[in-house]
Amino acid sequence: MKVVLQRVSEASVTVDNKKTADIQKGLLVLVGIEDADTQEDIDWLAGKIIKMRIFGDENDVMNCSVQDIDGEIIVVSQFTLHASTKKGNRPSYIKAAKPEFAIPMYENFVKTLEKEFGKKVQTGIFGADMKVNLLNDGPVTIVMDSKNKE
Repeated sequence: MKVVLQRVSEASVTVDNKKTADIQKGLLVLVGIEDADTQEDIDWLAGKIIKMRIFGDENDVMNCSVQDIDGEIIVVSQFTLHASTKKGNRPSYIKAAKPEFAIPMYENFVKTLEKEFGKKVQTGIFGADMKVNLLNDGPVTIVMDSKNKE
């Protein structure tokens, strides 16, 4: 499972001209799921995301988590995180899980994040053509891969 965390001042997701998610200060989490992912991957990532100290404290040092600042989270499915660009110029998405596997994993990831976070996590719509709007704060962008634990 791969995620891209973006520290945002604001973010939203729109599908068919309707906002499905809208937050102020917090995290935009793009998540890509592959067939080899398990509950262990979900648990590890959810714990890391909630505790990741990437928000400024009173001295503007990155010492606070999204929980510490009472921030918000949006999760967006992003199969293209598993793009292979090794051959040619057209990415291959063969490692990305098919919807039959990916949708339940995605939903479980969101539920696990909510449990760790202690409040609702907003989302896009799995598989939809989403328009994601964000104001990256910093910019701070962190890539995590549960298979490499980094």
